[in-house]
Amino acid sequence: MTEFHTLARPDVPDAVGAPRLPRPGGRGRPDGGFRRPRAESLTGAPAALTLFLAVRLTGALLVLASARSAGHAHPLALLGRSWDSLWYFGIAAHGYGEIRADHHHGELFVRSDLAFFPLYPGLVRAVTAVLPVGWGAAGLLVSWASAVLAAYGIHLVGRRLYGGAVATVLVLLWAVLPHSVVLSMAYTEPLLTAFAAWALYAVLSGRWVWAGVLAAGAGLARPNGFAVAAAVLAAAGWELRRRARARAPRTAHGTGTAHNPGTPDGPAASRAPGPGGPRPAADSGGSVHRLWTGAALAPLGWCGYVLWVGVRQGDPLGGYFRVQDQWGSRFDLGRGSVEFVRHFMVHATRSVHPLTVVIVVLALLLFALLLADRAPLPLLVYCGVLLLVVLGGSGYFASKPRFLLPAFPLLIPPARALVRTARARPWHAVLVVGALTGLSFAYGAYLVVFARAAL
Repeated sequence: MTEFHTLARPDVPDAVGAPRLPRPGGRGRPDGGFRRPRAESLTGAPAALTLFLAVRLTGALLVLASARSAGHAHPLALLGRSWDSLWYFGIAAHGYGEIRADHHHGELFVRSDLAFFPLYPGLVRAVTAVLPVGWGAAGLLVSWASAVLAAYGIHLVGRRLYGGAVATVLVLLWAVLPHSVVLSMAYTEPLLTAFAAWALYAVLSGRWVWAGVLAAGAGLARPNGFAVAAAVLAAAGWELRRRARARAPRTAHGTGTAHNPGTPDGPAASRAPGPGGPRPAADSGGSVHRLWTGAALAPLGWCGYVLWVGVRQGDPLGGYFRVQDQWGSRFDLGRGSVEFVRHFMVHATRSVHPLTVVIVVLALLLFALLLADRAPLPLLVYCGVLLLVVLGGSGYFASKPRFLLPAFPLLIPPARALVRTARARPWHAVLVVGALTGLSFAYGAYLVVFARAAL
């Protein structure tokens, strides 16, 4: 089983079984960290956030320019008042209770706004209460602020594990994904990614209560937000197992004599530190209490809302899932996805579908690389659950790349490879980033302005 790394101090061994990483910027760094102080300063959080803002602002401006050239009277409305955004604004304005009925391919769908989680509309309503702006502007402000916080959290995770260069490239790759135009729209993916990134960073740094609080927030942001709670619970369970094994009496030299549990039970290297740094042989009660508290808090947001919807529907355990089923969204172990791909191969109907299939397949390949790279356990669980929801759930297939936007750890293997390429052949790396950026800008404008496909 993969362990999660501990990098609180570079001279302290990592968690059991995890590869020991050299000092950031030191010789022999596998990812080609920059050695000169001036170059290292270009890989810090301010540089990463500046790159992120420049890319996303340029992408948004290109969408607006494309919309104006296409004759749209209100180009900004395409970013602030499209598709799911209108449902969220209805909840922000009037609370829950809206139901719509419509026919699709001869089938009747009765759709309830209870399918949408409450944190985003709550934040939108709070912004309108403080600032003199409308719902669309408030939604964009929440999404844009969340995207910046998410980029900062992604950089912290990447820097803690692999150094500043990889962290900066990780943020840049997240900004130029084909569907990253969603980060500039009034959607909930930036909000979920912000909670997820900071929760994962809290786990990696041993801040268990913060991890639980942030995971609970993620569970109130989106239906797939429970992936964050799953990551926190998996990491907490692994840490409890590690501590239990560290406290267990051990036989000395095969004589049957057990060590005193209160004394060191071997060399210092055998008592590998946890995510918060080195610890004595006997963990303090307060530390264990914080770990249990974080684990207990993590699922409360998602479970609380699902149960609330269930009670409101008269079925505490199944009411929420019935609401989702009315939207055509259900977990069918991938049968719906397979049927869609089969139908698409025979009867291609939308031009957005080919790239959608490619993105889902690439996500699977990147997850395999993440496994081969022995990434930290919470990152693997988080991405694994998000992929399971995307692949195992039915629903509108073209939305699946959007559901994968929060899975930023999948970009770690290409980020590390791009850093190595940048050191060996800088212009090759520039061409790769330029091509990805151009694709992101062009495809984002096409999705929002011309395809008008539901994202």
